[in-house]
Amino acid sequence: MSTTTLITNISTLVTNDPDLGEGPLGQVKDAAVVLEGDRVAWVGRAESAPQADTAYDAQHRAAIPGFVDSHSHLVFAGDRTQEFNARMEGRSYSAGGIRTTVKATRAASDEELERNVVRYLREAARQGTTTFETKSGYGLTTHDEARALRIASRHTDEVTFLGAHIVSPDYADDPAAYVELVTGEMLDACAPYARWVDVFCEKGAFDGDQARAILTAGKAKGLTPRMHANQLSYGPGVQLAVELDAASADHCTHLTQEDVDALAHGNTVATLLPGAEFSTRAEWPDARRLLDAGATVALSTDCNPGSSFTSSMPFCIALAVRDMGMTPDEALWAATAGGARALRRTDVGRLSPGARADLALLDAPSHVHLAYRPGVPLVGEVWQRGERVR
Repeated sequence: MSTTTLITNISTLVTNDPDLGEGPLGQVKDAAVVLEGDRVAWVGRAESAPQADTAYDAQHRAAIPGFVDSHSHLVFAGDRTQEFNARMEGRSYSAGGIRTTVKATRAASDEELERNVVRYLREAARQGTTTFETKSGYGLTTHDEARALRIASRHTDEVTFLGAHIVSPDYADDPAAYVELVTGEMLDACAPYARWVDVFCEKGAFDGDQARAILTAGKAKGLTPRMHANQLSYGPGVQLAVELDAASADHCTHLTQEDVDALAHGNTVATLLPGAEFSTRAEWPDARRLLDAGATVALSTDCNPGSSFTSSMPFCIALAVRDMGMTPDEALWAATAGGARALRRTDVGRLSPGARADLALLDAPSHVHLAYRPGVPLVGEVWQRGERVR
């Protein structure tokens, strides 16, 4: 039998299961959790907790599900400090900066790329992230895209093929030939390492017809679509994502009412990435509009070296509350259960019996402090798959 661990003396436990506690977050006061192996076995009031093999005193701190970061770009080399600095002096963001990272990533060894992935994963774990998705997209050759996914797949099951990040510089004069490469030889080499297929549908990257061809080809290879949609301008990305039953349309900054209605009535999650708006001084996504319409919203970091070089989900929660119209409860749900929805997962993003035993203890009595005390490292301890990792 698996060893059981009782975590008790929790001030407020967020379960994300309304059947287990108060409100949409299913909050339980003066709570406890029993972990058995890598799963949650029991949750409830501490006074009713069953016996366990070992006990751990949470010292009256809040407990939340581990964050689910459903959008990141961690397989890269170099950084773009100069680009960021220039942007803060007034230059606007465009998709072209990706080429700088492509050059550095192609030149890097496998060992260097993997060290970077591990570094940023550890950084994210210290801030409470226990599930993450990551993409290729900084190689843009068959060899470099496949090796990026091979490296990523050693660290997560949530791996996304993003050969269609931008048109490769090698095909600058023939975008159609690059789309043919992405949907043919490159897809064949990359599909074995990936669960998802993604495309940057945007001016300067891929138009609606190209995006449709890429995602349709990925679906034919058994990959599920997700999409970078409507980040820099209005466009067809969101409605195409819904039409193709993409798991997630990511960014969703520039939305028509038709886009909002499509997200509200479809299965596609609107994943908002406030780190990108923070780092590019761009217009904030209107989370309130989406939530009021009935759309499912997730929050993620978009961790990448160009437009959102943060691995901190607490930081993104604070931005969403301050600048995107979300309440602290809504932002926490979006960063946990919302991320799970965006990955079509039911085993993470919640703390209820049967869920994966991923949780964070906050050095605070309530999850509201994540937005109330922005920039303060409140994640004190982290359990992942039932093991304390911090």
